[in-house]
Order: sequence, then structure tokens, then C-alpha cells
Amino acid sequence: MTTLFFSIFLTISLVPLVSKFSIRLHAMDIPDQRKVHERSIPRLGGVSMALGVFITTLILLPKNDFVNAFIIGSGIIVIFGFIDDLTGLGYKSKFTGQIISALIVIFYGKVKIVTLGTLIPSSLCLSDWSSFLLTFIIIVGVTNAINLSDGLDGLAGGICLLIFSCTAYLAYKEGMFTILLLAVSMVGVIFGFLRFNTYPATIFMGDTGSQLLGFSGIVLAIKLTQESFSLSPVLPLILFGFPILDTLTVMSQRIAEGRSPFMADKNHLHHKFLCLGFFHTEAVFLIYIIQSILVTSALFFSSSSDRLLLSGYAIFSAIILVFFIYAERSDYRIKRYDIIDKVFKGKLSILKERGILIRSCFLTVKLGLPALVLFTAFMPHTIPRYFSFLAALFVILVASSYIFKREWLGDTLRVTMYFTIPSLVYLGEKNAVAWMTHQYTLAYDLCLLILAFFVIVTLKFTRRQKGFKVSPMDFLILFIVLMVPMLPDQRIQSYHIGMLASKIIVLFFSYEVLIGELRGKLENLSLAALVTFSVITLRGLFM
Repeated sequence: MTTLFFSIFLTISLVPLVSKFSIRLHAMDIPDQRKVHERSIPRLGGVSMALGVFITTLILLPKNDFVNAFIIGSGIIVIFGFIDDLTGLGYKSKFTGQIISALIVIFYGKVKIVTLGTLIPSSLCLSDWSSFLLTFIIIVGVTNAINLSDGLDGLAGGICLLIFSCTAYLAYKEGMFTILLLAVSMVGVIFGFLRFNTYPATIFMGDTGSQLLGFSGIVLAIKLTQESFSLSPVLPLILFGFPILDTLTVMSQRIAEGRSPFMADKNHLHHKFLCLGFFHTEAVFLIYIIQSILVTSALFFSSSSDRLLLSGYAIFSAIILVFFIYAERSDYRIKRYDIIDKVFKGKLSILKERGILIRSCFLTVKLGLPALVLFTAFMPHTIPRYFSFLAALFVILVASSYIFKREWLGDTLRVTMYFTIPSLVYLGEKNAVAWMTHQYTLAYDLCLLILAFFVIVTLKFTRRQKGFKVSPMDFLILFIVLMVPMLPDQRIQSYHIGMLASKIIVLFFSYEVLIGELRGKLENLSLAALVTFSVITLRGLFM
């Protein structure tokens, strides 16, 4: 949990700084006929992701040859990616960095594909040379596959968030805690970055970020499956199935047309979704669903027959390709129904213009959220002393921002509450006060549900053009929250993590929406936060 939250908050803190740095260096992604965005956007976001995972790894993870090789190899990927985002490198230079990184993790980190399971006869085994060659090709290939899939806002990050979440769970299940911590740190980094990268994105990860995600993901997946006696070696193919299919399809089409396989175009699968008539967010959402199906299959069939998994992936790929071939040949486009656009959307537009719902819903969020957070501070039976000292520090930080640097107040409230809310909810679930009976718990959960409803309505009818809004990232969060309680592991189910995560996410989202809707008028919210922090401090020191 420490690794996750540390990497999240570190990345969230670094992104605004890196964005300003990117603008100063003129490292901007300029729109052209191949791009889908319409304005220049900073493209060094991958630097914040790299710093987030490197700092987390260096501080919190135990060191061994694999971790050292992972850091060095990823560092080289980041350096070449950074240069590419600044000046633009050719594909040969990109391959140079990827080749060096792959060699480091193979020879120093001992990341090798030594078995293909039942895909080959038991009497045959991979020679050292064939093992090296196969591992090398897969690492470099998947690194580029994720790099090429980064074509829509939040797309590569969302795909990899699901991949690393699945890898983390499987590593936890197999007792491989080094891989678990590395995967969790990557989850935190992506989660923090997606806050700025979902549509409409305010920063891009660039080649720095996309290559880091691809390289890290495939290295961890190979290490996990090759050193486990129960996991199928086909699982990396399932986890990275959509990016791999996309890359193979695009390159095959380019070669068939007599073009270089490395020449950029708009023939990726996400472009094809756009051509079918889907909006930007809808295309991303559909790909998230496809990736979720693959990840779910990897989770629940992780120990199944290698040939069954390979056959399932082949059928899955064939269905997608046949669909796009049919759509292209028949000039198929999705239908937009006027009744939805004119009747339902028209009525909603009237309500939005008059501001009837937004005023009442926002007032509920404005008053209800601080009250719920304050109530949550009374739910734990005891407050750890270290938490009370931390809350006292938060009192100083919020008060100082309010008095000396008012423009920092929003970020200060976010950071302090991002640390406070998970701890309060966890402590309240783990060891609730005696008076917190079943009826009070139900009432509290009902209040959270009502708050979530009013937050969603507020987001729907808000007139803000900037700030936190509903995005495809919400699907990722909902998918992870719903999947956790369903995982076949009694240790996880006993912690009620699904319900715990749901409460934390509702409060997180509510704070983001409230801060955005207040438009800088944070005096009352700051006062409520100071009261909450003071209650935590006093309860921890004197009760």
C-alpha cells in the first residue's frame, strides 16, 4: 500500500513541473494530419512517470541483480525516449536503446524465456541461443507495440494499468514480492499520470513514457511466468494481446502496400474505431473493454493449458480482424439515433443551460463531502500516534498555504487528503469504534452512495471547461474495484478490499470535483480540512 500511494502522489506532484519544463524546452506535440488532437500539448509526461517509478524503486524496494538490471535497462529506455521527444530520433536510434536495455535485463537480470510449456514436445527444450533470441525479440517487439498503441488520450496508459494490475496480483499469488512491488509502483505511476492524460489530455507521455511502459511490462511478465511452476508461459501474449495484434496488423498492411513497416500512418486499430464513427472517448472505452476481457482471461485461466490459451487468443484476434475487414469492405458506420441526440440530450441541455440541477447537486456535494470526511475521522477506535503527527503537519501545511501562498491551496488540499482519506477509511474498517453498529455502517455507506450520485450529476451538468471530469479512466477504476472481490484468493477476500477501495475512490473523486467546482474559492473547504486534521491529531495524542 505504501508503494502504491507513494508512486501515485509522487507522479501527481511531478506532472505539473514536468509540463512547465516541457513548454520551456518547446517539447510540444504539434497537430498534423496523422494526429487526432487539435492543439499543441507538452509531450515529456513520461519523464514524470520515470521519476515516479525510479524514486519509488530506489527508496522502497530491496535491491538485487534483477532490480538493478530493471532500473538500468529502464533508465536507458528513458534516456533514448527523452532525446526522441526533444529532437526526434529515427527508428534505428530507437532500436539501439531498446537493444541495449534488452541485453542488460537478459544477461544481468537473468530474464529469459526458457520454456514454452506444452507448446513444444517435452523431449525438446530451448537452447541457450534460441532462448536468448526469443526473449530479445519479444522484449523489443512489445516495447514497440505499446509505443505504437499510444495514439489516443489515455489509451496506452489505460491498457498498461490493467496489465500491471494483473501482473501484481499474479505475483502476489505466486509469492514473488519483488515483481509485485515493481508492478504496484507502475500501477501507481500510471494512475497518477492518467489524471492528466485522459481525454482531453493536458500532457502526453511521449516515447519516454510509452517505451518505459512496454519495456517494464514485458520484462515483469516474462520474469513472472518463467520462474513460476503454475503460470502458463503464454500469459504475456494474453496480457499484451491487443497491442501485439495492433502492431502485427499495421506492419503487415504497410509491408503488403510496399511501404516501410516503420512508417507512421493512421491505420492502427484505434484509428479504425474512429473511422467507424465512434467518438474519441468511445474508441478508448471500447479498447479498454477489449483489454479488460484479455486481463480477466489471464487472471482466471492463468494455470490453464498453454494450447488452450493460445487457441483462445487466436480466435479472439480472428474475430477482431474479421470485424474490421467486414466494416472496411462494406463501408460500415455506426448509427447515431436522432431520438437520443434531440430528445434526451436536448432536455439535458436545457437543464444545463438553466443551471437548475447543478446548483442543488453542487450544494449537496459542497456540504456533504466535508461532513462525511469529518465523520470518518471519528470512526476508528484508535488513531496511531504517527498518523496524528502527520495530521498535525497537514494542519501546518494547509494553514501556511492559506496565509502565505493562496494559489497553492488547491494542490495542498489534494495532497493532504490523498494521504488522509485512505488511512481513515482503512482504520475505520479495520477497528471501528463500539458505537459504529451495523445500522450506522449502512447509513454511512448510503450517504457515500448518495454523494457519488450527486457528484456524477454535478460532473454531467458542470459548465467548467477545465478540471476533473468523467472520462474512460473511470471505467478502469470501476473494473479494478469490481474485480478485486472476485479474485479467487481468500486472503484478499477477507480484507473486503473491494468495498474499501470503493469508499476511497468515491471520496477521492468527490474532492476532485468539489475543488474544481469551487474555482479557487477554497476558504470553507480549507477550514473543514483543518477541523478534520485537528480531530485526528487530538484523538491520536490524547485518546
